[in-house]
Amino acid sequence: MPYFIYPYIGWKQQCTNVPVVFPPQHQNRHPGYEYLMNPRPLSQNPGYTGSGKLKNKIAIVTGGDSGIGRAVAIAFAKEGADLVIAYLDEHQDAAETKQMINNLGRQCLPVAVDLRQEENCHSVVEAAIKAYGKLDVLVNNHGVQFHQKSIMDISREQLMNTFQTNIISFFDMTKAALPHLPAGSSIINTTSDTAFSGMSNMIDYTATKGAIVSFTRSLALSLADQGIRVNAVAPGPTWTPLIPSAFTAEEVSTFGTEVPLKRPGQPFELAPAYVLLASDDASYMSGQVIFVNGGSIVT
Repeated sequence: MPYFIYPYIGWKQQCTNVPVVFPPQHQNRHPGYEYLMNPRPLSQNPGYTGSGKLKNKIAIVTGGDSGIGRAVAIAFAKEGADLVIAYLDEHQDAAETKQMINNLGRQCLPVAVDLRQEENCHSVVEAAIKAYGKLDVLVNNHGVQFHQKSIMDISREQLMNTFQTNIISFFDMTKAALPHLPAGSSIINTTSDTAFSGMSNMIDYTATKGAIVSFTRSLALSLADQGIRVNAVAPGPTWTPLIPSAFTAEEVSTFGTEVPLKRPGQPFELAPAYVLLASDDASYMSGQVIFVNGGSIVT
């Protein structure tokens, strides 16, 4: 298997072997289990040392059990935050994430919940307030994707599931969190660079990601007077449990090699963008989208 070997500045190891391509694999569930992936995604940069950017902050990260959400939760913990991670039913992945955060000396409360139901969004926020007494950061990160060759193959059931998961629940999570977010708080939404470039075999998914961009920009304008910043991160191809659950085994074997950097990203490579947007370093940023996508130029 080809490997991309690069020295990452600040790593305790001299270098890390990161796969360019992956063994063919597929999981028959959505979104997928990280513990079954081969190889496992890289969730943290061992050389990343926090500097207290989020000291004593409380953050909710949805989809925080695995993939990008796990990497964000770990980076937040390194910066001094305590976490609530909402996830569907990936209990083993969530337990691993909780242990990683506890090993960093921070607290982590996993909440297994279906965020397609509005009342469950309120339950996550209530759990955070009960556990920690406050809330400072909301990361709307969870999502699903399904591949279909044609719009004619997208069933009404799939369409509603994709929209309820990927955008309607973002509304519901935000509405539940807002009464508890003080001035200076941050909301971060995970969109995708496919919102700008499109993707012929994921029409419903890319439509929701475009909606997240507009949601982010409009919400930022709406909450500016309250001192609450709203931004988004747009990942490119990233090695997460979404990939083996949505792609065929053959598609997985070449996943992400089309971008200028010639490889998919690892979750830890996106986490610093979320740290920036959650922290005071981005105090003059709102309504923005940060692309972390392997060098693709998106307009």
